[in-house]
Amino acid sequence: MPKRVLINEVVTRDGFQSEPDFVPTETKVELINALAGLGLNKIEVTSFVSPRAVPNLSDAAEVVQAIRKDTPTRYVALVPNQKGCARALELGVDEINLVMSVSESHNLANMRMTCDQSLQQFQDIAEMASGTPMRLNGSLATTFGCPFEGQQSQERILRFVDAYLERGLHSLTLADTTGMAVPNQVQSLCEEVRRRWPELELTLHFHNTRGLGLANVYAALAAGVNQFDASLGGLGGCPFAPGATGNICTEDLVHMLSEMGLDTGVDLDGLLLQSQRLEEIVNHDLPGQVRKAGKRSDTRPLPQSVKELMQNGRS
Repeated sequence: MPKRVLINEVVTRDGFQSEPDFVPTETKVELINALAGLGLNKIEVTSFVSPRAVPNLSDAAEVVQAIRKDTPTRYVALVPNQKGCARALELGVDEINLVMSVSESHNLANMRMTCDQSLQQFQDIAEMASGTPMRLNGSLATTFGCPFEGQQSQERILRFVDAYLERGLHSLTLADTTGMAVPNQVQSLCEEVRRRWPELELTLHFHNTRGLGLANVYAALAAGVNQFDASLGGLGGCPFAPGATGNICTEDLVHMLSEMGLDTGVDLDGLLLQSQRLEEIVNHDLPGQVRKAGKRSDTRPLPQSVKELMQNGRS
């Protein structure tokens, strides 16, 4: 297993996009600035998508302009098309994330394009970004299963990985959009991707829809993957995928990795503090567990009755 694991935070994009109430711009900026000081590798801060499609991210430009720029954390924006890429370039985003579904039907539902049309658009975006310092990450949604079509063949997935890399993308994310992945499936695919492209910067993006999120992280770690997306408090879910619930929880992930002796460089106590604040922001319960139960290393005061029994035993 890798000794150092990189954590990418997606709460202000993947988390906020489906919330029923709009989160104020200044609140988003305050949260991003706080998270940027906690040792995270990346923060996916927003998406340059149509305000009609995702009203909660209609303030994308304002958010990017206002966040602090003096941290080593890389800021990422999801970009659906060339117009979004132009805005990202203009505002100096560190990295853009391009998304296509492995499943043809889900890509039509999510992106309103066929997979071939998405790949052509990625080619055009790569040409726009060529010669600039902005990095390009490609995400493959529904890698581990589609809510409409079911499982996707490994051959189809690997063909799209190859197509992404042919277009000059710098890194790749395999996304379990609706939480359909199981550990042996994850390990098998990750091992094959790493065998074919050993130098590829690979990220895994899991949802905890069926309670297997952290088990799938462990399987990916066993295959040598060292980078994962997660969402503060476990907030999130794809609005175009029936049954999708929250992403794996950032603080739960960091806690597990730390207790396994793996280094993330992330301040867990700081995450727990921001998770508490996030619950106040969205005004509903969050699925994260460590904030509720405490860290594994936490101890509780002895009940008075036990103290009395211990005292009596010594007398």
